[in-house]
Amino acid sequence: MAKQKNHGPSIKNDARYEALRNEGYSKQKAARIANTKNPGKKGGKAKTYEDRTRSALYEKAKEIGIKGRSKMDKEELIHALRNN
Repeated sequence: MAKQKNHGPSIKNDARYEALRNEGYSKQKAARIANTKNPGKKGGKAKTYEDRTRSALYEKAKEIGIKGRSKMDKEELIHALRNN
């Protein structure tokens, strides 16, 4: 088994970060996911953004650090979450 790299104090889960980078995720997106306490349900079992409330979308946007989220409506939050 290969020794795992230490990606520094800004990455909270080095194994998850490394796996995401190997899957082709950008450094920024891999870091954001690796630092999330609960990255979401797997296997397509998570609710679609359209099925979530604006409040739930706002909290998700807050969790990943989307700027300007407080002024966004539900559709804008969905767009920002999908394209960030």
